[in-house]
Amino acid sequence: MQNQPLGRRPPYAVESVDTTLRLLQLLRDGGSMRLTDAAAEVGVSPSTAHRLLAMLVYRGFAVQDESKLYWPGPSLGAGPAGVPWTRELREAVAPHLERLVRRSGETANLMLRVGAHVRFITTIESSHVLRVSDRRGFVLPARRASGGKALLAELDRAGLDRLFRGPAAEASGEGVDAGEYAGLLHELEQVRRAGFATNVEETEGGVGAIGAALHDAAGSAVAAISLATPVTRLPGALQHGLVELVLEARREIDAELARYPLSGR
Repeated sequence: MQNQPLGRRPPYAVESVDTTLRLLQLLRDGGSMRLTDAAAEVGVSPSTAHRLLAMLVYRGFAVQDESKLYWPGPSLGAGPAGVPWTRELREAVAPHLERLVRRSGETANLMLRVGAHVRFITTIESSHVLRVSDRRGFVLPARRASGGKALLAELDRAGLDRLFRGPAAEASGEGVDAGEYAGLLHELEQVRRAGFATNVEETEGGVGAIGAALHDAAGSAVAAISLATPVTRLPGALQHGLVELVLEARREIDAELARYPLSGR
């Protein structure tokens, strides 16, 4: 089956709806947020953010606690990422992604692994007219996305078995058959040896990506970055050092994250 293009912005976008959906994505991926932070994140006034969040509370997509923090509500199908340091991670990584985009000319992403999926929490877009667009808030199978593969390669066999072959995997619909699992294990071993992963039209037709895992002070893989490009530019980009740029960015970010023992929090 051919992969379908992911969320292209419609020509007649309804801004208030788009802003509300972005607030939902922030709640889902960040877990909680204050009104002023929400307003700044989506680029609206606090009064506008308050009205939109009030509607989300009314419909059960958000709840507000005694300290005025907003949290995901029972109507929000996808739960929070489950980590308390999402904002801290994004702030630490964003300058490095911006530099990576300037050096490469392609779109850079930051993602977290949540179970068998990855969630894109930051995107810095390329300035090319033909480019991979903003992926913030997208949820993709980890075994298909380049950053997801890089994070899966950090797991041991028992952890992979639980994700893709155990009873919980079957119950959640994430289980894969023996043949596909053997292929995944082989690919992840190649990722471990190379230090990076690739995705050539596995999640979206016409798009390729290179991903690498990020590590905190304890050496634990806490997130991943990816550099995404139209697949027509991928062969030339690989020949002109795109992998080296991703690995260099990973080293710089790992050095930055060495100050944050994120996985232990």
